[in-house]
Amino acid sequence: MKRILIKAIYENGVLKPAEPLPLAEQETVSLMVFIGPSRAEQSYGLFKWTGPVEELDYLIESREEGP
Repeated sequence: MKRILIKAIYENGVLKPAEPLPLAEQETVSLMVFIGPSRAEQSYGLFKWTGPVEELDYLIESREEGP
């Protein structure tokens, strides 16, 4: 069995790969999903934030979605 590691974003019920995949059309694959830390969890402690990480996550996500 050949293995490849890809990064993808889950959006509207679909996993969208960050780059093209070396797969044939209609090729069947098996997936194992690893969920990484959020941006807030990655940067927590780098600046003076005293609130909960969930609130920081909300603020970051709100900012990315626009005004």
